[in-house]
Amino acid sequence: MKIKHAKPGRHGDGAGLYLLVSNTLAKSWVLRVKIKGGKRRDVGLGSASDYTLEEARERARELRKVARQGRDPVAVRDEGIARTVTFKEATFACHEAKAPGWTDKHAASFLSSLTSHIFPKLGALAVDSINERDVAGVLSPVWLSKPAIGKKLRHRVGLVLDFSKANGWREHPAPREGLRTLLANQGEGGHYKSMPYEELPDFMASLESKAETMGRLALLFTILTACRNGEAREAKWSHLDLEKARWQRPAELMRKTGIAHTITLSPEALAVIERAKALRTSENDCLIFAGKGGKRMSDMTLSKIVRPTGFHVHGFRSTFRTWASERMPSIPEAVAEAALAHVVPDAVERAYNRAKFLDMRRTLLDAWGRYSAGKSGDVVQLPLRLQG
Repeated sequence: MKIKHAKPGRHGDGAGLYLLVSNTLAKSWVLRVKIKGGKRRDVGLGSASDYTLEEARERARELRKVARQGRDPVAVRDEGIARTVTFKEATFACHEAKAPGWTDKHAASFLSSLTSHIFPKLGALAVDSINERDVAGVLSPVWLSKPAIGKKLRHRVGLVLDFSKANGWREHPAPREGLRTLLANQGEGGHYKSMPYEELPDFMASLESKAETMGRLALLFTILTACRNGEAREAKWSHLDLEKARWQRPAELMRKTGIAHTITLSPEALAVIERAKALRTSENDCLIFAGKGGKRMSDMTLSKIVRPTGFHVHGFRSTFRTWASERMPSIPEAVAEAALAHVVPDAVERAYNRAKFLDMRRTLLDAWGRYSAGKSGDVVQLPLRLQG
């Protein structure tokens, strides 16, 4: 409270540490220390909005030790700034770079969730020192009790660490394999009950054995592309690039993120499109999976098909994500997140090379299509480091 209400001037904390308050009430930390030759020198430690009192005291202790060793505390301070970035600093840098492409809600949630759950334990740690044990430790309190929040936090911590790797602040990408080993299986996970992926091929076969309807085709397409069912129900023929086997989803279709997104289409997904052509009633640019009268299909149409299983349509995205983690371990986690249209920093895509990143997504979704259709050989081994 003294720091918060400090008036303009120099306020001492002891041992040479001061809080400087300007006439505009801007606050910063400074250390007065005796350097080689007996001279005294003021060393700026940073803004009071960036460093708490305890953090300023720790930096002051380190630089006083440097001065006693006869070294230049300013040079060491500047070297440390260039070399060490905290998780908190990396988070704000990642947010600043990515927020313009996010919805306001997602941008606010990104910061608030990390501030509440992650900063207390990891915020002050150097981003290059954080390992899977640190991440697992901070996720554990909510991982099973609040699985949806736990998954979001794991993804967001991963984004910050991958962003740090791309910026040269961290030697390694975010921990993935070790983290899966340390964290318990969440079971159903999240709000939507998801089908275990082992049961999916039989379910898909049961769909194929029944009469062809737009509802069943829309559900098949939703599962094969791991999309949100509303995106499938609103997909138009003009969104498809069948020559390149891509579904180019415009920003207005992506209500969750507001960002245009491309989905690669597996042979199985393309086969569903071909079957939908046989039921098409208009040559105009219309909905691929239209309801009665060419109008948008109700979400209940898909829900009624899935309801007897006891699972939820949206849960198939979790089914896909669990399968990707357990059956495609060599595919980087960021690729699976991108396949789900979760926001992945541009820096992460650049770290893998954009073209290769899309190719890896195709590899993943093609394998998902084969697995869903009950074909063998869904696991694909790729090099763990696919950078450059």
